[in-house]
Amino acid sequence: MSLLSSNSPPSISVSVSSHRKNNINSILVQMEFLFFSIYLLSLISFFHGTSGTTFTLVNKCDYTVWPGILGNTQLDSTGFELPSGGSRSFQAPPSWSGRFWGRTGCASDQTTGQLICQTGDCGSTQIECNGRGATPPATLAEFTTGSGTQDFYDVSLVDGFNLPMIVEPSGGLGMCFSTGCINDLNRQCPTELRVDSGEACKSACEAFGTPEYCCSGPYATPDTCKPSVYSEMFKAACPKAYSYAYDDATSTFTCTGADYTITFCPSSTSQKSESNAIPTTATTYGSITGSGEVSSEEKGSWLPYLLTGDSSKSLSDAVFHTTLLAIFLVFLA
Repeated sequence: MSLLSSNSPPSISVSVSSHRKNNINSILVQMEFLFFSIYLLSLISFFHGTSGTTFTLVNKCDYTVWPGILGNTQLDSTGFELPSGGSRSFQAPPSWSGRFWGRTGCASDQTTGQLICQTGDCGSTQIECNGRGATPPATLAEFTTGSGTQDFYDVSLVDGFNLPMIVEPSGGLGMCFSTGCINDLNRQCPTELRVDSGEACKSACEAFGTPEYCCSGPYATPDTCKPSVYSEMFKAACPKAYSYAYDDATSTFTCTGADYTITFCPSSTSQKSESNAIPTTATTYGSITGSGEVSSEEKGSWLPYLLTGDSSKSLSDAVFHTTLLAIFLVFLA
């Protein structure tokens, strides 16, 4: 008995000591990997932020569209002709804010040579808009891009509607849902909002000009400006689009490090977001019409995008996603 009792404690002590060393070594390895991963993520985030954002405009209408572009920094073009079935891409610098819209029914005056558009005209009398915005009514795609941080985007009917449009992010992180308005509201536009022969549909603000419809004067806050019967009609037809100035909660979307495709007259199958998807909720009120700035809090996970391979920035995104997944697995272990 004395021999057994004298030999047992050293054996247990050696076993415990060895186990502790293994645990310490394992923790050190995990910490080293974590620090390396953070460093790698910082580098990738930096390069994402400095590369800017690619916007691709696609025309699926059965007629020519003349897109207009207005931003805090001018892109390669401020307006151009886009035939049916055509597409064109633009590279925007980091921290770019701006909007895209489609002009329709454009033609040059035979006497003056000036370009006049039936809807979305920017008043420049040229194909290029040269820093001018769209004349309502016009469907707007609005963006504020981050520099390695979140982008904010929406499709707005606050200035009325002239053609269907969706925005689809690709290669981004976060709850990067598509948004927009697939339905042609011109076909169901009330008579009092209809433009001429029905090529566009005014907002109630544009049609009537009263403070309660325009969210101005005593109605210039989220508490006092409520959706009208007209904005509710827009919302029912296009649930993800801005229907009035303070329609932030269901209309502002966020994504990080994405490129964006803006499609005019999209088919119903081209909108890949889930029909019941809920966007992030904005904390600063108002469509980014005129300001280009909205605050929001990111929710959701990057993991579904990694599993489905929905990325257009193949190399950097693959490294970024793989690193995130590795960190996640290390902490699970």
